Amino acid sequence: MIKQVELWKRMATSFVVIFMLAMIVAGCGKESDPPKPPDGPDPYEQYGTPFQDIPALDEMVMYEVNLRAFSVNGDLDGVRARLDEIKALGVNVIWLMPIHPIGTVNSVNSPYSVKDFKAVGAEYGTLNDLRALTDEAHAKGIAVMMDWIANHTSWDNAWITHPTWYTQDGSGNIIHPPGTNWLDVADLDFDNSTMRKTMIDAMKYWVLEANVDGFRCDYADGVPFDFWKQAIDSLNAVPNRDLIFLAEGDRPDHFQAGFDLNFSWEFYGKLINAFDGQSANALYTTHVSEYQNVPVGKQKLRFTTNHDESAWNNSPVVIFHGKQGALAASVASIFIGGVPLLYSGQEVGRATTTPFFTKSPISWNENPDMLQAYKDIMGFYGQSDVARKGTIEDYSTNEAVVLTKTLGEDAFLLIVNTRNATVGISIPVEISNLNWTNALTNDTLQFGANVQLTNYQYILAKR
Repeated sequence: MIKQVELWKRMATSFVVIFMLAMIVAGCGKESDPPKPPDGPDPYEQYGTPFQDIPALDEMVMYEVNLRAFSVNGDLDGVRARLDEIKALGVNVIWLMPIHPIGTVNSVNSPYSVKDFKAVGAEYGTLNDLRALTDEAHAKGIAVMMDWIANHTSWDNAWITHPTWYTQDGSGNIIHPPGTNWLDVADLDFDNSTMRKTMIDAMKYWVLEANVDGFRCDYADGVPFDFWKQAIDSLNAVPNRDLIFLAEGDRPDHFQAGFDLNFSWEFYGKLINAFDGQSANALYTTHVSEYQNVPVGKQKLRFTTNHDESAWNNSPVVIFHGKQGALAASVASIFIGGVPLLYSGQEVGRATTTPFFTKSPISWNENPDMLQAYKDIMGFYGQSDVARKGTIEDYSTNEAVVLTKTLGEDAFLLIVNTRNATVGISIPVEISNLNWTNALTNDTLQFGANVQLTNYQYILAKR
């Protein structure tokens, strides 16, 4: 939701938010009764069989699904119908954008304005549709994560009948999240222990009743550390479960709270800079810097786009100056390190923005050459331990990423030209003295002391 601020700033001028508590209460509770704080053991039963093949973090490939863009109907069945296409990209974890009913008070139709934490929105389908999706994904070796919005609710969520669950101003009025223009949502108060317990109860509901495998936690930087610690500890205590927790944010304490991954915003910014003419050297330097705050065994999420970037900024094809630039940027983000994230439509080079407040179906038949390139790249990534886990030696230049990875007797070479021009680079003897095989074509490669790289050329080599 970080990029939503810019849109909501523009939209905010079109209406004034004045809420009296009596008015809020009058608009709530029509579709569901106010929640009852949980008391005693969990009232849920485990649906299905807990997934036993959650990938290790250093073998994980994640795919973010924008349901409203993913199919013409924009629903869960549309995702289930394309699971084979997702799997063909080497994906073993999918992250579903929010599937809950959306609030109607002050609405901008954002799925991040949740009206009911324990319901599937009618536009997306039903609980049984979600169960069918998790069942089939698990059968194909794919874990399923839900998007979780802990920081706030819609103004017509039944929780609003508990005003002490929300942040209030000096006059006792519930407020939207401070420091934002997210006027369609009401800010939750994490000093309220009952609200916390009810939130955790709702998260457990999906783990048990829909057999989901974890959560991508929205705006995690805006939620206190001690809540995340309490929630993750409680969820990890559910028997026979191995859950994934991804924080949308970059606070170092996310890992101490129990998150497995958080977002690699700094690396993403440096990647854009490199493809805009700044130094490619900064990519490996930033990789090292980011991982100084990451405990052993945890990971950063690396990407060239996500729902915020593709909605409010632009698509990778535009940001990285064409299809070849977008592929080259992906190669750099995937192979330098971290957990790769692919986003709906990225693989077919969608050139327009991809909204998520409205439906905008992806044309899956565009750019079959780019789709094949992604399949080839991710196919090699998935089967190469050295490419994922090897020890890095960096030889990058101002214009190109150049590095090797070694693991036992195996070696991997990455070269990425970040320029939309032919570039000549010097190759150190540690690379030029060795025989290499092109990882994508199996052709033999031999490098001299200097190599000419065409516009946005990338080389993946192994030995």
